[in-house]
Amino acid sequence: MKLTITRTLRALLAVIIFAAPAARAATERYNVDPDHSIVGFSVVHMVVSRTTGRFMDYNGFIEMDPEAKTVKAIEAVIQTASVSTNHAKRDTHLKSPDFFNVEKFPTMTWKMKSYEKQGDKYVAKGDLALLGVTKEVVLTGTLNGLVPKDFAGNTRAGFTASGKINRKDFGMNWSKSLDNGGLVVGDEVDINLEIEVIKQK
Repeated sequence: MKLTITRTLRALLAVIIFAAPAARAATERYNVDPDHSIVGFSVVHMVVSRTTGRFMDYNGFIEMDPEAKTVKAIEAVIQTASVSTNHAKRDTHLKSPDFFNVEKFPTMTWKMKSYEKQGDKYVAKGDLALLGVTKEVVLTGTLNGLVPKDFAGNTRAGFTASGKINRKDFGMNWSKSLDNGGLVVGDEVDINLEIEVIKQK
């Protein structure tokens, strides 16, 4: 009886030892494809509409196992001077010390700390560093799908994600009051992400 138990324990130990490296190897790095991604935002303008914009220069990666639908790490770096709202005068103002202060703070970063799955959605908590201030920002997203092999032999995946920040939490305080008591620029900023990634070879 003891011999049987010992053999069983040895067998289980062997399974654990040899299975663990395989599980770890399933997590692989996927780099953001900026040609097929959008890092966008929107904010209320004069109470009556929303101004939308995006950043044109950024990089990032996600370490994940798409088959198991698990995530190990997500990081992104955005060049603040690449902000674009399709309006030259407004973009110049956004790059000034009133907003992104791009000369002093040329980048902002987001780094995931943890996440949980809620049905088909991923709720990721991460630190956003902007204007010298770091605050936790939550992004909620979905894994849209996986293409094992594109025309160039790359493995691709796509995500949609969104979140919100209060710009004043980061010291971005500029605005003007309207006669009706509203503000020219709202405080709450919506984050809208459409991200395509390519598996690193």
